[in-house]
Amino acid sequence: MLTPMQQRSRVTINDVARTAGVSVATVSKVINGRYGVAVATSARVQEVIDDLGYESSLVARSLRSTRTNVIGILVAEFEPFSTELLKGISQAIAGTGYELLAYSGGGRAGGDVGWERRYLSRLSGTLIDGAILVTPTVVDASPGIPVVAVDPHTGPSGMPTVDSDNMRGAVLATQHLVALGHRRIGFLGGRPDLESARLREEGYRRALLDAGITPDPALMRVGGYRPETADQPAHELLTMPDRPTAIFAANDLSALRTMDVARDLGLQVPDDLSVIGFDNVPESAMTTPSLTTINQPIQRMGSEAIELLVGLMDGTAGPSTHITLSTELVERGSCRRL
Repeated sequence: MLTPMQQRSRVTINDVARTAGVSVATVSKVINGRYGVAVATSARVQEVIDDLGYESSLVARSLRSTRTNVIGILVAEFEPFSTELLKGISQAIAGTGYELLAYSGGGRAGGDVGWERRYLSRLSGTLIDGAILVTPTVVDASPGIPVVAVDPHTGPSGMPTVDSDNMRGAVLATQHLVALGHRRIGFLGGRPDLESARLREEGYRRALLDAGITPDPALMRVGGYRPETADQPAHELLTMPDRPTAIFAANDLSALRTMDVARDLGLQVPDDLSVIGFDNVPESAMTTPSLTTINQPIQRMGSEAIELLVGLMDGTAGPSTHITLSTELVERGSCRRL
């Protein structure tokens, strides 16, 4: 039996061999499914492996077979968008034979361009067989393993990509506010360096022009996709002498912060101000009133990314390596007719 100190440390193949009363070579054969071990001995070794909770390291597994059967999910940080993606990814991985490794180096989105190169350099070849990059800042990394990008900052390029129809979603959001009678519609945009932010602004402008409304730069601010960076721009819009009657925020976190700012200023949502967001993260349904938003199927984006990546790794992927999913309006309680 193992001592208490051994039980607290990582179980090794030597521990398994000693407990089962066999050689390390015999344990290795059992682990790797090789011939030359009696059925009873193999069963005994497997029982000890289960009892001790032994698991070979990913590096050792890679050295033996050049594969780890592990897919890396690489993110700059864990926030609502990436968390929802992980839910879809974890559901889609079932039955594929692959395991998941979610990894963040602790960088903050917006201040760490090129993080994906470093992450891939650390993990590819020894720890992961393929990777999904969540909102990567660059897509020119060449890690030597299959890689799929989800919602890349600069938009689709040569790398296999999964994203959503950002422009169509922004058109739907703005059209909804116009249909409710709003004409002074503020826009709280995302980061200027992101393709998704550019497309959402373009959709906002296009819908206004289609309705005969000239986009007013005075009603537009950069919110940055983060609550703390959306606070001041939202305050500026809502303290204008002729403030907007509605605001389309380019993501839900900015929209929720806009609602907080409105309450701090004594404005009621939706009586005094209509607010619509983009993403449909779980938090959007938990506020009072609940947030009208544009749904981009984030969990499905994760599952599509896994299916595409596994196809690339197994050689079964189809000819299309750019998947764009549709967006749709989700009406809740934060917008009203003028």
